[in-house]
Amino acid sequence: MRYLCIISLILISATVSAQHAGPSYSFIDYQRTFTRISEAFNRKEDTLIRQFEEKKLPWPAKYIYLRSFKYDSQLEVWVKYDQNEKFRLFKTYKVCALSGSLGPKRMQGDYQVPEGFYYINEFNPKSVYHLSLGLNYPNASDRVLADSLQPGGDIYIHGSCVTTGCIPITNQQIEELYILASHAKNGGQDFIPVHIFPIQFKNPKSVDYLTRFLKDFPEYTNLTNEMRQAYNYFEKTKQMPLVMVNKKGQYVLEASIPADPPKAEVAKKAQRPRTEFPEAELAKVVDKLPEFPGGKDSFQAFLDNLSNEMKSYLGETQPKTYVMVEFIIDKEGKPLNAKVIKGGNDDLNEKLEDKFDKMPQWTPATRAEKNVAVRLKQSIYIEKTTP
Repeated sequence: MRYLCIISLILISATVSAQHAGPSYSFIDYQRTFTRISEAFNRKEDTLIRQFEEKKLPWPAKYIYLRSFKYDSQLEVWVKYDQNEKFRLFKTYKVCALSGSLGPKRMQGDYQVPEGFYYINEFNPKSVYHLSLGLNYPNASDRVLADSLQPGGDIYIHGSCVTTGCIPITNQQIEELYILASHAKNGGQDFIPVHIFPIQFKNPKSVDYLTRFLKDFPEYTNLTNEMRQAYNYFEKTKQMPLVMVNKKGQYVLEASIPADPPKAEVAKKAQRPRTEFPEAELAKVVDKLPEFPGGKDSFQAFLDNLSNEMKSYLGETQPKTYVMVEFIIDKEGKPLNAKVIKGGNDDLNEKLEDKFDKMPQWTPATRAEKNVAVRLKQSIYIEKTTP
């Protein structure tokens, strides 16, 4: 398959642009000639250095990577010092205004924030929005899929907390980001990647919203899947994915996502410690069942709260589930060995079993006026909240 271009470039060291005269005149020296930038460096650089020290990160970062999530209104700043290192999250900024909806930008004046793989191609120290970093919209994909005559442009990360299709943060935050990007540019990172995703894919509520959105706008499904692949690659490797654009304008991930460990290994790792309890000591018939502290109403309240808490662990294609939990109440009233025997998913079941094992002490069951241990089963209905 032939591709139009690489959209997310491998981070390769490069010399600082030769547009500035003299080897001693760096990109940062040039930026500091602007009063607004010089003042920002004086205000912010020492604070940034301390923050890097607190997180045990080498200063300055030679490589930075920005991830923006539209629906979640977040802008993540990932950094590293050496090309072979994994990226580490430095900070997450709140995107303080949003225009448009999910889905890519396709024409001038649609007020949409783009979705896709971009890089910083402009440092603007005299922006009307305090400071700004320009993105290379339209990229190769946009030039194929967007309006051929008026695709739009002038997409920035900027200050001032207002937008008609950009990514706005506060003036304090854009000063920090501008300094970080200037140091990376000064160190040779000519292409600072900025990936704009529709949602934060590990947030169940956001995934639920996206699922509903795609039912109304199925034409964005392919783009969403392309973005999700790149997101998953970075989540597993903490390295930049290599993304290409084919003749149809589609993004193609030129790397395989590392496989999960074999199932047997995962199961062994996830196995919960269990208390050895002889089956012969479990009463088959009792005169009185064990009782949760406070009685039936309190136990129902516990189950209701648990159901509400567990819904965030439902999978993106799992709107609801019935879960059956089996557990033991020993003759002292202690809960033991909770196990989901029906429904749920691996992550949800592990959390649920932990909650049951950590229940407060019950009043134990009795048989012939003696306390006895019993095995109980309890079903729980869990459903995602529909706005």
